[in-house]
Amino acid sequence: MQRYFLNETYNGQNSVILSDDDYHHIIHVMRMKEGATFWVVFSNSKTALVSLESINDTTIKAKIMDWEKDDKELPVHVTIASGLPKGDKLEWIVQKGTELGATEFTPFIAERSIVKWEKKKAEKKVQRWKKIAKEAAEQSHRQLLPIVQSPVNLKEIVTYSQSFEWKILAFEEAAKEGEKSQFAHILSEMKQGDRILIVFGPEGGITDQEKDFLVQNDFKLCGLGPRILRTETAPLYTLAAISYHFELLR
Repeated sequence: MQRYFLNETYNGQNSVILSDDDYHHIIHVMRMKEGATFWVVFSNSKTALVSLESINDTTIKAKIMDWEKDDKELPVHVTIASGLPKGDKLEWIVQKGTELGATEFTPFIAERSIVKWEKKKAEKKVQRWKKIAKEAAEQSHRQLLPIVQSPVNLKEIVTYSQSFEWKILAFEEAAKEGEKSQFAHILSEMKQGDRILIVFGPEGGITDQEKDFLVQNDFKLCGLGPRILRTETAPLYTLAAISYHFELLR
């Protein structure tokens, strides 16, 4: 059943109003009529089953019928910090990472980032990433809409990391050298509700200077197995491993 994310919190209201892209999708794509049911997710993650009550030219009104009781979210909060990759790779990371349960995406401009971040086009790109996250969250029946940030620099990543319980650098040289236990050990130490920030390099990887800077600021180096993963694959591997550890083993 279709679901839509709302830009409002639940404060005891009995109905909701949907407009703009959601209105278009409900009326012109799904072709719903009065009485049709679907899910809406409030910004405080409360998820309601609603029935389409009335339709006008630009909005629809839907009545709250019931509440979703099952928890669909990872028990830990994962922020993916990706070195800005070229092409549409970040769109792929946002889309698939949302399906796999990421809480937030924070791209950063790494020394080896090939793409040049143009501020004139920045807002349009970020809005596209947010739209991709919203559509992926609806498709995968999330109860939380991931946050998608504008690209920052590595110093800003370190400053931001101070509020996290766990800080990880997925470092391909560690994998080449056979390191394979750190990530599993960290997973075994994590507790429900912990916040994890994981940094991934761009296509050319993280430089030694960047690695040293992160390590000096309490990031743990982790290999992700014996194979070297692409910049768009490594975050998905990590999210899948976290999901397996916390959701399928328990």
